[in-house]
Amino acid sequence: MQDLDIQKTAASRGQRWRNAGLLTAASLAATYLMVRVQTARTERQHPPRGRFVDVDGLRLHYIEQGDGPVLVLLHGNMVTAEDFRCSGLIERLAQSYRVIAIDRPGFGYSDRPRDVSWTPDAQAELLHQALRQLGAGEYLLLAHSWGTLVALAMALQQPARVQGLLLLSGYYYPGPRLDVPVAAMPAIPLLGDLMRYTVSPLIGRLIWPLTAKGMFSPSAVPQSFRREPPWMQLRPSQVRATASEAALMIPGAATLEGRYGELRLPVTIMAGEEDRVIDPHSHSERLQKTLPDSELVLLPDMGHMLPHLAQEEIVDAINEVAERAGLNVPARLDGAAPHHGEAAPPM
Repeated sequence: MQDLDIQKTAASRGQRWRNAGLLTAASLAATYLMVRVQTARTERQHPPRGRFVDVDGLRLHYIEQGDGPVLVLLHGNMVTAEDFRCSGLIERLAQSYRVIAIDRPGFGYSDRPRDVSWTPDAQAELLHQALRQLGAGEYLLLAHSWGTLVALAMALQQPARVQGLLLLSGYYYPGPRLDVPVAAMPAIPLLGDLMRYTVSPLIGRLIWPLTAKGMFSPSAVPQSFRREPPWMQLRPSQVRATASEAALMIPGAATLEGRYGELRLPVTIMAGEEDRVIDPHSHSERLQKTLPDSELVLLPDMGHMLPHLAQEEIVDAINEVAERAGLNVPARLDGAAPHHGEAAPPM
């Protein structure tokens, strides 16, 4: 009798496990379909606004506007080149520069092959090739957040081509970050693939208001940041890129930090004093002490997302970097940005 009870208990437990497995599989299938539908809908509503350049079979999407000295914009992690357009910064800078804002590999509509480790140096080599194809032999670089590592790598690789740097809210020195293990999980093979096609985008959407608040704090999240829907940043392809860059951030900074002193070009380093994403004192202040021809601008009462919060200061800073580099920047007093080639259509 006791053996029969044990068998019944085991059978009941096995049935519960089977039911739980079926429920889990059904839930994952439902979330997979939901993510696919939402991704397709978002891409239909927000197609590429710029052009594409092909580098060895890899397509990079970029937005180009304006005439004058070439100014390349590199976005940070999670967002895209479109963020510079939504903030209005491209329109302002295109009054005096030929602005090229590039979707870095895996972001926006740019490819990110999985057989390459997209370190700052790897991205720098790719972008140098792309810019050469676009007829940009020399250029200024304006980079935000993770993009500052790529900008520094570009200046170290080909100093003759990079005329000056404006680095915004950058991460420059390796150190412990508690957010990295969780943020990097969707980049893990197999498990990460399952996550980014199912639960990661949905969780990301639920916490998006809190994420945005942390990025802008202590300022309120401006309307300009709401012009591009969160689902553009939560598509599975970009979730993988975002997670990969979270994993590469610390080793990327570790690879570059010993070479910063080699730079001999004008650099302005800018950060918000209240940045809660990257501590400006541990990174921006420290970098300024290392670079021989650099200036530091700390903006009071500002957080991480300076392209949306400090446009006047950014325009003034890039003009000052251009002047230190000996460039002749045409002044535009009529407020109308000239267009080089095909401009991005209005929102």
